Amino acid sequence: MTITVGGEDKELSARLDKELTAFNRAATGASDETELSVRATDDTTGEITGGLTGWTWGGLCGVGMLWVRDDQRGTGLGTRLMRAAEEEARRRGCDRVIVSSFSFQAPSFYRRLGYVETGRSEGVPGGNVDVHFYKPLDAPGAPAFQLAVVLDYPADALEEALAYEERALALLPRHGGRLERRLRTADGLSEVHLVRFPCEDAYRAYLADPDRTPDGRITARVLEVTEVYA
Repeated sequence: MTITVGGEDKELSARLDKELTAFNRAATGASDETELSVRATDDTTGEITGGLTGWTWGGLCGVGMLWVRDDQRGTGLGTRLMRAAEEEARRRGCDRVIVSSFSFQAPSFYRRLGYVETGRSEGVPGGNVDVHFYKPLDAPGAPAFQLAVVLDYPADALEEALAYEERALALLPRHGGRLERRLRTADGLSEVHLVRFPCEDAYRAYLADPDRTPDGRITARVLEVTEVYA
């Protein structure tokens, strides 16, 4: 038996992929693994401005890589790529998505899209970590209950009010809710939260959560919304 250590080995990679795919199929009974890609192209130059690659398998979608060209960042292209991937995953029968992001990349981006952190792997160069996310996909056409919440914080207890709000937001996934957008004024005394629940009953359950005791110092105005524009 000879052990050889080296760099890229295409023959070895192909063999491992073949053998592990067969093993995984036998262990899970799922044999529908398929590659997934979403490409964004400049209509004028034909150049790639962003893209996503991943896979679907047995109702699970995995996002491997997501990239947006520097001049397109902040335009909403990343969100469009993810939405397109999620929609294709639904079309293929998937009801959940997983993705990982280094802490210096875009963890906050995935949180804004409703992804919930499930774990971290330490030891990434530069003192960083690999953050793992999970998101259940709504069924096509499923009703959604969306809210715009305007919060005014007390100036004399701002730190405590913000800490309370972080604890309250952490309860959203317990009831199927997610924070889609969060805007804060320059003085830090007001915020707008765009929140989504699968239905109104889920929202009511969130309000009644025993771990969510309202902080009387925070003034909240809640508006139900029907349309959200990027």
